[in-house]
Amino acid sequence: MAIEGLSINLATTRGQYDFREAVEACLKQDITAISPWRDQVHKIGLKEAARIVADNKLRVTGHCRGGMFPAADKEKRAVQIDDNLRAIDEAAALGADCLVLVVGGLPEGSKDIGAARDMVADGIAAILPAAKAAGVPLAIEPLHPMYAADRACVNTLEQALDICDLLGDGIGVAIDVYHVWWDPKLDSQIARAGAAGRILAHHICDWLVPTTDLLLDRGMMGDGVIDLKRIRGVIEKAGFDGPQEVEIFSTDNWWKRPGEEVLATCVERFRTVC
Repeated sequence: MAIEGLSINLATTRGQYDFREAVEACLKQDITAISPWRDQVHKIGLKEAARIVADNKLRVTGHCRGGMFPAADKEKRAVQIDDNLRAIDEAAALGADCLVLVVGGLPEGSKDIGAARDMVADGIAAILPAAKAAGVPLAIEPLHPMYAADRACVNTLEQALDICDLLGDGIGVAIDVYHVWWDPKLDSQIARAGAAGRILAHHICDWLVPTTDLLLDRGMMGDGVIDLKRIRGVIEKAGFDGPQEVEIFSTDNWWKRPGEEVLATCVERFRTVC
């Protein structure tokens, strides 16, 4: 019996499995929803990845990732636009619920975060018509402010939703608790996103205390300080009842454990603490 409401972002078992192996391991745990990363799809080939998804009737809750729009010159920005257009085509082929956008940080040599955010809005505007035509919603994922310089200059749901309101239909947000749990405006902005129909994904893990690496030491649900049940309640009240997608980057812990143990723990924690 498939486990309803649980998706596994394939970053969670990146240390153990390739795309095909991850799907097989998920199915053994009755997990029928996944979210792959582009490099994993490229390695096996888009056609084969799409076949595996279709043959196993998998739900693809997101395709990771597009974005990285800011760049130092027009030529480099154009390269990023082209790459995002390819990502849209991939997401469409996989039948993904959305293409997740990690929008990018400051261009090399820049200290102007306002200009970087303008480049993000311009970049999304440039790819939005293609995304609409392909039937692929774009999901801005705001990242914790610690990533503002190098990974994402959009750091709160409020900032992400302001871009959504600017650009209109076909765009929403991916709410990753690791990045937004601390935000004093979180509840009101989740409600705002829900009222506009812009919640496209909900990612879960936990914030460890202490955290030894801000990128690669995410915790398993229940091992940290995030109130996962409360946040999920706010998200559901806002109208989103889609899967909770486990996304854990953990070089020194979960990526070193047997993959079946990792997935079994995800299932157990989803049932008990999420």
